[in-house]
Amino acid sequence: MRFQHSLRFALAGAVVATGMALAPASAFEPEQPECIAPANPGGGWDFTCRQVGKTMQDLGLIGSTMQVVNLAGGGGGVAFAEVVNKRGDDNDLIVAASTATATRLATGAYPGNTMDQVRWLATIGADYGVIAVAADSEIETLPALLDQIKADPASIAVAGGSAVGGWDHLKVLIAAKAGGIDDFRSVKYIAFDGGGEAVTQLLAGSVQAFSGDISEAKGFVDSGDIKVIAVLAPERLSGDFSKFPTATEQGIEALGANWRGFYAPKGMSDEAYDHWVGQIKALYDSPEWKEVMAANGLEPLDLQGADFEAFVAESVATIKDLTAAITQ
Repeated sequence: MRFQHSLRFALAGAVVATGMALAPASAFEPEQPECIAPANPGGGWDFTCRQVGKTMQDLGLIGSTMQVVNLAGGGGGVAFAEVVNKRGDDNDLIVAASTATATRLATGAYPGNTMDQVRWLATIGADYGVIAVAADSEIETLPALLDQIKADPASIAVAGGSAVGGWDHLKVLIAAKAGGIDDFRSVKYIAFDGGGEAVTQLLAGSVQAFSGDISEAKGFVDSGDIKVIAVLAPERLSGDFSKFPTATEQGIEALGANWRGFYAPKGMSDEAYDHWVGQIKALYDSPEWKEVMAANGLEPLDLQGADFEAFVAESVATIKDLTAAITQ
């Protein structure tokens, strides 16, 4: 509960048994389980589909390999429209979602689409936002990055895996506002289809900083390609992530937590919906998934069904308020 309260604060203030897992018995079984990742390979949505699919199969929660389809475009809008318009009654389909999805819905960036056009399944954890630079960058701290933007805005471009106005963009603006930058137009943000592509551009020297999440950044940190200069968390994370400084400890009061979970087609049957909710819950409760969370910087967030739908609705409303406040 402590993290859930922390996550709600981050959203409101920043935008902000052992052995085989057991699930409730169900007559429904997906024949061809499929997960749409609404971005190119390498980002957080891709991570969500692939890690969940692999672990569910390992635990026997699905009877066959989860097919992962990368459907990039529009900060998740292409995938959302595909589900709403073409696959509205597919019982085998789940779609990776996150705070970025709520952000796009809150800002009307999915034209003609709203959150009640799909069914919200469950969460599998949350990661805090990070701001990073290339490992060989002369920038070592978040204040140094913000100072350079103040001094020479054209010299710094920040890449993210969400569209302009999306969650990765908002995280940069949250930090900028906390760091005393009043003119958000001076903050140059470049959108890419997924965090993996954004980091690739950072390493190529096309941009000077990256806004994303811990799970997206970890592999590039482990390989020595990037360095995290700020985690947008109220306190340092545990384990391998404890070495990364928070924005707060650097004097920048910026928080941002990104939940991860799934939605499904609106016309999915109640039986199929209940089955998927139960299987994702069984996954979340398993020791194996706790290991995946620990290895990838995911923090606890355990919401299913109606509770998750209410949480998404709250997130959308909060982000609407934040967006209005920072664009005045």
